[in-house]
Amino acid sequence: MSKTAVAPGILPSETLAHPCAAQRAEGMATPPPEPEGWQAELRLRFARAEARTVLAARRHHGPLQIQRVFHPEQSGVCHAYILHPPGGVVAGDSLAIDVSMEEGAQTLLTTPAAGKFYRSMGQMACVRQNLTVAARAELEWFPQENIVFQGARAAMSTRVDLAADGAFMGWEILCLGRPAAQEVFSAGECRQSFEIWRAGRPLWIERGHYRGGDPVLAAKWGMAACPVSASLVCVTRRPELIPPLRELARAQDEESCSVTQLDEVIVARYLGTHAETAKKYFVRIWEMLRPAVLGRAACPPRIWNT
Repeated sequence: MSKTAVAPGILPSETLAHPCAAQRAEGMATPPPEPEGWQAELRLRFARAEARTVLAARRHHGPLQIQRVFHPEQSGVCHAYILHPPGGVVAGDSLAIDVSMEEGAQTLLTTPAAGKFYRSMGQMACVRQNLTVAARAELEWFPQENIVFQGARAAMSTRVDLAADGAFMGWEILCLGRPAAQEVFSAGECRQSFEIWRAGRPLWIERGHYRGGDPVLAAKWGMAACPVSASLVCVTRRPELIPPLRELARAQDEESCSVTQLDEVIVARYLGTHAETAKKYFVRIWEMLRPAVLGRAACPPRIWNT
């Protein structure tokens, strides 16, 4: 297992490669096998229309869809839920989500349930997410956790491209194995990448590569036998926000939590045993950051209460 955060301006040669590139690179002399599973795509475009943000365009192929949008806030922020009806991802599945935020649009995206990556003896299951945020647009990206079952082979990538004054706040929560079922991640592979770029310049790049049964998953200097790791990222240069956020992190007595101000990004991290605990911690951070960074009080999506 390895996990690396790449500083702005320092870009390894493999950074732009899709996480499934390793699968395609095996046996360069022969073409890759045809995909075995679902090939699904969802493209969304959000735009400002008078006093609120609307879903201006939607295109989908395969089992990816979106519920009707909601406008629970007076500011007109659009809340939307991305759906994957099969409920899980298996070998050979390839899901692609592209979200485009037009100038001045404000959207909060989440999912109604956890993503599940099932055991595989064949190809990787791949999920690619590209999020583009135009000038003065704001995107809040809060999917439920991804659960990687023992024996799964999963690759997940998220890339955010911001205009010079676009705003982004989001999280990713990863659970290796199923703690509630006493299942540890003793076999399988998970590749993960999360990138944020502004006007073509990298602000934050992080990569994770986890192999089932690797000793580092249990080592105290590694994952410390904690199945859940998570990161919340907020693009802002507000160091005065760090002290209260660190107070909140220290209050999480039974888990490992931290908050860091990078050059233009605040990063909060969680390492523990429960995805729901990670989510509750991140919601508390969001409740503190949203008024300070976006100028409005937190308004949790309805689906989080079900």
